[in-house]
Amino acid sequence: MKALVYHGPGKRSWDEVPDPKIQDPGDAVIRVDAVTICGTDLHILKGDVPTVEPGRILGHEAVGTIQETGPSVTTVRPGDRVLISCITACGRCRFCREAAYGQCLGGGGWILGHRIDGVQAEYVRVPFADTSTHPLPDQVTNEQALMLADILPTSYEVGILNSRVTPGDVVAVIGAGPIGLAAILTARLFSPSRIIAVDPAPARREAALQHGAHLALDPGEDITARITELTDGLGADVAIEAVGIPATFEMCTRIVRPGGRVANVGVHGSPATLHLEDLWIKNITITTGLVDTHSTPTLLRMLAAGQLDVSSFATHRFELQDMQKAYDVFERPSETGALKVALSAN
Repeated sequence: MKALVYHGPGKRSWDEVPDPKIQDPGDAVIRVDAVTICGTDLHILKGDVPTVEPGRILGHEAVGTIQETGPSVTTVRPGDRVLISCITACGRCRFCREAAYGQCLGGGGWILGHRIDGVQAEYVRVPFADTSTHPLPDQVTNEQALMLADILPTSYEVGILNSRVTPGDVVAVIGAGPIGLAAILTARLFSPSRIIAVDPAPARREAALQHGAHLALDPGEDITARITELTDGLGADVAIEAVGIPATFEMCTRIVRPGGRVANVGVHGSPATLHLEDLWIKNITITTGLVDTHSTPTLLRMLAAGQLDVSSFATHRFELQDMQKAYDVFERPSETGALKVALSAN
């Protein structure tokens, strides 16, 4: 089969590789019908995730059809169309029993495209298939479901739920890429009084407004002063970091009000300064997190019921064999206007 293989920082290729096989009783081999690329894949290619070894097939967001299952798999069967979760869960360890699947101790967590071969391929082996795949209703398309593999549950859990967004809050989202836009979309479920997006790209500021932001600011402005002015001198109740660089994290800590909450969602490849000399007196709560995907069934029900509109996330579409071209487009969003790319095997 063909797959997108990581060969060290800055190096990737669309290679012929061996087909995956059942290795453990709980495995499923799945034909990849639709797949996308994540910002985390770009972090890997930059060398920001040294635990990813050269030779690894990348990718952790896909929809596919079950081809074969191990003898202990009971909830899915060959022919089922499923969402492949970006998080794999053994379902038995302490953290899985607490629905903290991202911290799985039994061989799961974020492993696809990280510690084992991922989904940017024609076929993929998924461990713990009973607890790591989600059968899809007919009314949910492959492209819609792709947005629930990672970006929607990540933004909802690590951004919105961790920061405890409540009705009437002022929510500032720093970064209007796919994660930031998903945070804006899911923040609306809690009726904040105002959502403010910050991004340097005009196209992404426009996308933020389309996804429900009330205001979109250019970071070339004095963002701290602007948000202070918009909040009667207080600052935002919630600041969500959705980029993964020191400057945006530090911006979040400057714009949040006393007693406010900062939720870091972005993947950081270098240290950020924590200005405790300013923050210690302000009662600020800072949260971090890897998505657990405990919210995926809820989000899937909402998607099937028409309560979540994810139709505008995929801006570019390709065939699976055009993976290299899709990467070229996705990694240059300021030039291409790309949000999410969707690749189909059909």
